Amino acid sequence: MRWLPGILLGLGLGGFVDGIVLHQLFQWHHLLSSTDAYPVDTVEGLQNNTLADGLFHAVTWVCVLAGTMLMLHAWRRSAGPPSWRSHFGLLITGWGVFNLVEGTINHHVLGVHHVRDDLGGPLSWDVGVLGLGLVLTVAGLALYRHDRTRG
Repeated sequence: MRWLPGILLGLGLGGFVDGIVLHQLFQWHHLLSSTDAYPVDTVEGLQNNTLADGLFHAVTWVCVLAGTMLMLHAWRRSAGPPSWRSHFGLLITGWGVFNLVEGTINHHVLGVHHVRDDLGGPLSWDVGVLGLGLVLTVAGLALYRHDRTRG
């Protein structure tokens, strides 16, 4: 399972991009911003959304920590680290998988938020994130596999 550390790092870093850029910098949505119980236009609702965002960031941090620890363990056991192409491919794959899983579950199945809740949650943005996730996953796997077949 030489691929697991890179995938975990990609999942965590993809989650950080989502949380930092979309939740905090752009303020397009929060983790629970499409729920009636936690509206972002009240102090209590915003507090609950901020708490949920923080828990989300904690989970992504744990993914990065676990990926880093597994990566160091794997490097110590083997002849050395993977190539940059292979590692970058796994990071991109993990980020793509994050977008596919989070987008499918939170945007479509649970409906707890959408990419652009600030615009009323248009479907095109949610589908676009799934498309980006698919492109990242396919491109990352292609980089990883191409490098693995060369070495």
